[in-house]
Amino acid sequence: MHSPITTTSTSTSTSTSTSTKEYVAESTPSRRRSRALVAALALLGACGFPNHYLVHPQDPPPQVITWSADFGQDRLWVHIEGARPRGPGPFPTVLVHPEGGKTAPDMHGVIWDLAGRGYLALAADYRRLIDGTWRRNTFAWRSPADATLIVDVTRAYPEADQNRIGLLGFSQGGVFSLLIAAHAPERIRAVVSYYPVTDFPHWFATERPDPLQRWAYGVVRWYFRRESGAASDAEFDEMLHRASPYYLAESIRAPVLLVHGEKDTTAPVEESQRMADRLAASGRTVEVLVVPDGVHIFNFRQREQAAIAWDATVAWFDRYLRDGGS
Repeated sequence: MHSPITTTSTSTSTSTSTSTKEYVAESTPSRRRSRALVAALALLGACGFPNHYLVHPQDPPPQVITWSADFGQDRLWVHIEGARPRGPGPFPTVLVHPEGGKTAPDMHGVIWDLAGRGYLALAADYRRLIDGTWRRNTFAWRSPADATLIVDVTRAYPEADQNRIGLLGFSQGGVFSLLIAAHAPERIRAVVSYYPVTDFPHWFATERPDPLQRWAYGVVRWYFRRESGAASDAEFDEMLHRASPYYLAESIRAPVLLVHGEKDTTAPVEESQRMADRLAASGRTVEVLVVPDGVHIFNFRQREQAAIAWDATVAWFDRYLRDGGS
């Protein structure tokens, strides 16, 4: 049984709600490690200046209502940016998760685009209560109830059709989308996951002859270990498995579209292909769209590739949410 969900909200606004949550200032060694992480991500092609409005509207369409809200449950806090068409609904609903390091407001263009097409869209980011402070954390979810909190949040909105809920995510958000689908299979009707890492133990263990890449992945693994708070290597390995959709594929029931850039060197196409094979082996509906010349986070960097992927995304949701899942 879930603990009660508490909420605060700001209606008809696209700004982030004010919060009293505090952060701890980084020490000098921590700042050095953070700079090393940024350098490692840049080397892997996972860092840069994405344009989240590349193929999406820069302002909400006039027929779209927007709002912000915050929901809490136990030690997890989720911030919501919402958008929906005018009218009572209920509307097919898409839950959107950004790439790592980004927040719900970064998804404004995406949710406004979806709302303009007739969907209720909720973008989410998370904070976890750690040592008395609310922090962003790579391992913000520590239980199945944490993973499904955002699905429970949809019940706060009578305009959201509870029988037509889909998931959309990018990079880390793509991982989140697949995990939610596995933990709430009876609630989710469609998934679109962009360039996810689906098997973290495999991803970290892959042989890399390039010494710079070995260094970069080592820094990322160190960062994950620090974020996990694991007391031992065994506990950390267990957390990596729980964070990997590959090992939960049999629990997913919804049709899954995996979207991957052909030239992604951060999360190689293999990550989506192995996940698709695992889903197909369980008799699930799954497709992999490999976008020519696409790099990591291509849909916020490469306009032509972004348009191809977005057309496929909308078509997937129209097929499985708007058209009754036929």
